[in-house]
Amino acid sequence: MPFREINSKMVEAVVAPGQRMFSQRGAMLAYRGNVTFTPNLAGGQGGVMAMLGRRAAGEAAPLMTVEGDGTVLFGHGGHHVQVIALAGDTLYVEADRLLAFDGTLEQGTMFMGSQGGVMGMVRGQVTGQGLFTTTLRGHGAVAVMAHGGVLELPIVPGRPVHVDPQAYVAHHGDVRNRLSTALGWRDMVGRGSGEAFQLELSGSGAVYVQASEEKL
Repeated sequence: MPFREINSKMVEAVVAPGQRMFSQRGAMLAYRGNVTFTPNLAGGQGGVMAMLGRRAAGEAAPLMTVEGDGTVLFGHGGHHVQVIALAGDTLYVEADRLLAFDGTLEQGTMFMGSQGGVMGMVRGQVTGQGLFTTTLRGHGAVAVMAHGGVLELPIVPGRPVHVDPQAYVAHHGDVRNRLSTALGWRDMVGRGSGEAFQLELSGSGAVYVQASEEKL
C-alpha cells in the first residue's frame, strides 16, 4: 500500500519510478524527491464520453497525475482521510471525495439510473452523488475524504446495513443497494431532516460512513 496515514487529515504516498497515482488537484501539501504533477486533461474517470457526461451534469472532479521518485503529503480542506485497500473488488465513491489513489486501479463512471432506474437517480440526488458515481476496480489503495472521521461497517449476507444517505461515503464488495423510505415521527410533525430516505446495503463487503451529515 503506497499510503501511510500521518494523522487523521494527512496521508503520505510513496511514488516509485515507472508507477503513477492520481490525486485531486490542489491536494498536494508537500513532497520530497523528484516528483511531477500533471493535470489530467482526459478526465480520468471512465474516458472521454463519461467525462463529457459528468461535465454536463457539473459533477467532474479535476485530477492530477503524480509520477516520479519520492514521497508526497496529501490533504485537502482539513477533511478527515480514510485509506481503503481494494483486493480485486470495486469501490463506489463520490468523485469529489477522492483525495488520491493508485494508478493501477481501473477507473470508471456509473450512471446512477443503472442502479434501480428512477430510484437510483433519486438516490444519487439524496446522497449528493448526482447522476453519476465513480468506480475504482482492482488491487490497490484509495484515500477518501469525509467530515468528522469515517467508520467502516461490514456487510454480511443476511444482515443488511441501513445508512443515512447524507452520512454515506463509499462502499465496496459484492453489495446490492437500494433507496428505501422510512416514515418516522419527525416527518409526521413536519420536522423531517432527510432521514425519510435510507440506503439499504446487502450482500458481502463494507460501507464507509462519516460522522456527519455534511456534504463536501
